[in-house]
Amino acid sequence: MRGDVQVRIASDSDVVVARQKGRELANQGGFGLTDVALIAAVISELARNILLYAGHGEIVLTLLDEGGKRGIRIVAADEGPGIADVDRAIQNGYSTSGGLGLGLPGVKRVVDEFDIVSRAGHGTIVTATKWTR
Repeated sequence: MRGDVQVRIASDSDVVVARQKGRELANQGGFGLTDVALIAAVISELARNILLYAGHGEIVLTLLDEGGKRGIRIVAADEGPGIADVDRAIQNGYSTSGGLGLGLPGVKRVVDEFDIVSRAGHGTIVTATKWTR
């Protein structure tokens, strides 16, 4: 695969497609089995958040090669209501959906770089990057 892989997220089946595309890209990028599974879990969590909170959005996957350092960037974007308190949303145990509150904090823990930008009424963009070891 070359370039970005974009998956529109509007249903549960789109989450499955995004996970599959992420696994394919991670395998091509030279990730080990454990990291491939973690990448798929990150994609699943971010895509499910899009469905739950915004209804629809997009996952964009990009293989990275920066001076021999290889990785994958996962960008989850939506135009939903945004996150009122980003700092709180990335703390363990915080949930607005009644879940365990492990989603975004879990994503942040398993990737090497994590960024979230959210504006009330304008949506959220989460960028997560995982590098090969």
